[in-house]
Amino acid sequence: MNTILLAASQVGANFLSIGLLVIMFVIMYFFMIKPQKKEQQQKEIMLKELEVGDTVLITAGFYGTVIDIQEDLVIVEFGNNRNCRIPMQKQAISQVEKAKDSKK
Repeated sequence: MNTILLAASQVGANFLSIGLLVIMFVIMYFFMIKPQKKEQQQKEIMLKELEVGDTVLITAGFYGTVIDIQEDLVIVEFGNNRNCRIPMQKQAISQVEKAKDSKK
């Protein structure tokens, strides 16, 4: 009788530990993975809507104006110096302010 109860308690403990792992994964998904995917989708949309003349903030902390857009390359002009044009990847852009918004 004791061996049957012992075996049943071990099976119950196994199900409990598996259940806790599943619950931890679900919590991790909703608090870490899902928000990160949503943020990544928003960034992709932002980069698709990027236009010439938009003001951008790059990951280095500099503000500039988009001069030309190619596939994965953007040429950004920094400051009042018209000779300071730097090509960079689109992924280096962290924020975009539309040209229409800045004229208001």
